[in-house]
Amino acid sequence: MRQFIKRALQRLEEPGEPEKKARYDFIITASREIERLEMVMDSLPRGILVCDTAYNIILANKAARRFLSIAPYEHAKEPIWSVIADAEIAEFIAETLLSADKVEEREFDIDANGIRRLLGVSIVPLVQNRKVSGSMVLLDDNTEKRAREAKIRRIENLASLTTLAAGIAHEIKNPLGSLSIHVQLIQKAMAAQEKLCVELRNAEKGECEPFKYFQIIDKYLHVVNEEVDRLNAIVVDFLFAVRPINAELRRGDINALIKELIEFVSFELKNARIKTVLKLAEDLPSFDFDPGLMKQALLNLVQNAIAAMDKEGTLTITTGEADGYAKITITDTGMGISEENFPKIFEPYFTTKSNGTGLGLTVVFKIIKEHQGEVSVRSREGEGTTFAVTLPIPQTDQRLITYTGRMQ
Repeated sequence: MRQFIKRALQRLEEPGEPEKKARYDFIITASREIERLEMVMDSLPRGILVCDTAYNIILANKAARRFLSIAPYEHAKEPIWSVIADAEIAEFIAETLLSADKVEEREFDIDANGIRRLLGVSIVPLVQNRKVSGSMVLLDDNTEKRAREAKIRRIENLASLTTLAAGIAHEIKNPLGSLSIHVQLIQKAMAAQEKLCVELRNAEKGECEPFKYFQIIDKYLHVVNEEVDRLNAIVVDFLFAVRPINAELRRGDINALIKELIEFVSFELKNARIKTVLKLAEDLPSFDFDPGLMKQALLNLVQNAIAAMDKEGTLTITTGEADGYAKITITDTGMGISEENFPKIFEPYFTTKSNGTGLGLTVVFKIIKEHQGEVSVRSREGEGTTFAVTLPIPQTDQRLITYTGRMQ
């Protein structure tokens, strides 16, 4: 549009007569209005694409070009879907426009300049004087919105779990303790009977019929004991997940804690044939955290990474500082997280492991929140997963206000 105005101005001679001057002023005013509208369109965070009734693209604002990497196009001479790099979105827009459908919002997972974003696409008719004169494609970045919704759900889930915690402690943990004690009593009684049977067999040099059954029953009781221990561990994890955490913060070196953690799991990493790469920022300042809780949170993330790689892979742990925050990333080259499971990973009890409690990431979330930090995740199925933990670094520098006026 600006080029059209420029050509129109070039055709006008230097204004002299009142009529020519009026035309000149009109074009200048129209040019400024159009320029202002273009500026408004390019300042919108929402992407906007406009096409005519023949589906030829006539406008793409700055946000739309950024979201979809719009190719250069000639005004009103190319179908709108032909300039969109993402094949899935281009196909969706083409099918919707050609079938004259109206779509409120359809979400797509896109790669915007190397960053995974969740893009909402809506298609609505463009109406002028009660007639359809084209269509608008509206693009919204829903990444942060969906992250906030997931965060709220996690907080609500934790709140509901807290209400159940007291009842769970009495209804499950106490009976488990009683079961464990009585199994041990049965085993002691059987051991005594087995001893008597052995003595009788030795005295009479004959067979003791119940002897073989003692061994079978003892085997079954061993299984019961293992299951009681497993259930008890689940209850302990559950109670930790819902009870308030009393973090004892003290100044520490997070890099040293990570090295200690990797040393702790070195045997497990070696057995799984997993290569460990540490990229720890040497200039990362010390800050306040609870060493025990932070080690537990990072250990959960490392163990998840090991499980995801299923023998062989690379575990990369990186630390750094940006904008007053320490950032710790734990990246694996494992199976990744499916699109279906991605929104559920921080939810209590959700697990893809056969022997998992589904509370590991809930505990991680709670510990990091206790440190006023954030935990986020990026993943693609078949390409690995990255968990990022950000923790605040207290600003110790005190700035003085400089007075520039003069005393009276």
